[in-house]
Amino acid sequence: MITPNTWRKSSYSGGGEGNACVEVATAPTHIAIRDSKTPARATLTFPPAAFTPFIEALKSPEHESRS
Repeated sequence: MITPNTWRKSSYSGGGEGNACVEVATAPTHIAIRDSKTPARATLTFPPAAFTPFIEALKSPEHESRS
């Protein structure tokens, strides 16, 4: 179960107040991410095996050129 204490901010949270980031929570069956500015809104969940490929795809030069 994900509780408010389970969420932690990304180490890439940005400058200032660190509000330009995502928060991550892990559980045995999934990894969840959410926008730290709107934590009550949608949360993305992934099986653990899919999380690393998702992050690697975000880091890829192909993704950066579409941003």
